[in-house]
Amino acid sequence: EIGASMRYLSQRFTMPNRMATAVLNDIGTEELSHLEMVSTIVHQLTRDLSMEEIEKSGFGPYYIDHTVGIWPQAAGGIPFNACEFQSKGDAITDITEDMAAEQKARTTYDNLIRLSKDDPDVLDPLRFLREREIVHFQRFGEALRIVQDKLDSKNFYAFNPEFDKCKS
Repeated sequence: EIGASMRYLSQRFTMPNRMATAVLNDIGTEELSHLEMVSTIVHQLTRDLSMEEIEKSGFGPYYIDHTVGIWPQAAGGIPFNACEFQSKGDAITDITEDMAAEQKARTTYDNLIRLSKDDPDVLDPLRFLREREIVHFQRFGEALRIVQDKLDSKNFYAFNPEFDKCKS
């Protein structure tokens, strides 16, 4: 969620279309609230773990470095860094990347839901977050169509409208 927020809020600066810029701004801001929700879930699930539970669950290496503090990293243990988000400065490239990112996030939530099938306090927020990924994908699809409609429809992949001007 932090990567998505940074991606969208960074891309908005070079987006040539005001409606697409607004979509990036709105969704980027919403992703920050998703980060807060995920962090809250992680905190609630880990704050009262015993040392035995920490060792048994494989949470030990994380605990050694961070106790039970919230420190963004992938499920495989790779820490978050700026390489996690993309901003190319090309409207078509960026929005296509955004749509793929939302689909990957939806898949991640699907997987988390499968793993959390017994806990409604975790399931309900995860289902909400999954639903938002679907909505974001749809909104980015609409933004892509808007941007494409404003470009030369016969040649919308061949130039970057932020730098290259269409020659008639």
